[in-house]
Amino acid sequence: MNRMLAVARNTFRESVRDKVLYVLLFFAGVTIFGSKALGWISIGQDIKIVKDIALAAISLFGVLIAIFVGTSLVYKEIDKRTLYTIITQPMHRYEFILGKYLGLMGLLLAVTAIMTGVSAVYVLLLGGGLDAMFFLAILLIYWKLLLVTAFAVLLSALTSPILGAIIVFSVYAFGHATGVFRDLPPQFDGTVAKQVLEIAYYLIPNLSNFDIRAEAANGVPVAPAYVAWVLVYGLAYTAALLILAALAFEDKDV
Repeated sequence: MNRMLAVARNTFRESVRDKVLYVLLFFAGVTIFGSKALGWISIGQDIKIVKDIALAAISLFGVLIAIFVGTSLVYKEIDKRTLYTIITQPMHRYEFILGKYLGLMGLLLAVTAIMTGVSAVYVLLLGGGLDAMFFLAILLIYWKLLLVTAFAVLLSALTSPILGAIIVFSVYAFGHATGVFRDLPPQFDGTVAKQVLEIAYYLIPNLSNFDIRAEAANGVPVAPAYVAWVLVYGLAYTAALLILAALAFEDKDV
C-alpha cells in the first residue's frame, strides 16, 4: 500500500506541473464566466443557464484533463526511462498502475473542487441559490471522470498518447449516445451494422446515466435509488477497466 501511495504522490506532483492542465482550467473558467452572456438571452432563466453551462464545463474540461494526463502516464515513464528504475524495485506492476490511478483521482478531485468553487461563487454573486442537487450533479460528474480515467489508464498501457486520447474521447462521445445504438430505425433490422452497434451498446458504458444537469439546474429532485445505482454502475465499470489495465501492463514488454 505504501508503494502505491508513493507512486500516487509522485503522479499528483508531476500532473500539477503539466501546463496543459492550467490551459484547460483557464478555458473552463472562461466558459463558466461566459455563461452569463447566454443567460441574458433568456429573460428570467439566466441562473438556470449559468448552472447548466457550469456543470457542462466541469464535465467536459474534467474529461479533457483526464484524457490528456491519463493517456500519457505510462508513455512518459518510458520516455524518461524512469519506468525501468521503478519496475526493478520490489513493486508489483499492478501496484504501479493503481498508484498512477490514485494520483489521477487526487488530481481530478482537486480540479473538480476548484471548478465547483468558482461556479458556486459565481452563481451566488449573480444572486442565485445552490441546493443539494447542484452538488449531487457534481458528484456524479466526478464519478464519471473516474470511469473515463480508468479507461485512459488502460489505453496508456496499450498504445501511444495521441491514439489513446482519440480512442478515449471517441468512447466518451459515444458513451453519451449509447441509446442511439439500440433504438435504430427499422431499415437496420437484420443488418451487420445493427449487430455491431448492439454489441457496442452493451460494451460502451452509458455515460448519460451520470448526467443530471437538467435536474440540477431546475432544482428537480432525483431518486436516491437512481443515484445509488449509478454509483454502483460506475464503480463496476471502473474496477473492470483497472483490472484490464493491470493485466495489460503486466504483459507489456518494457
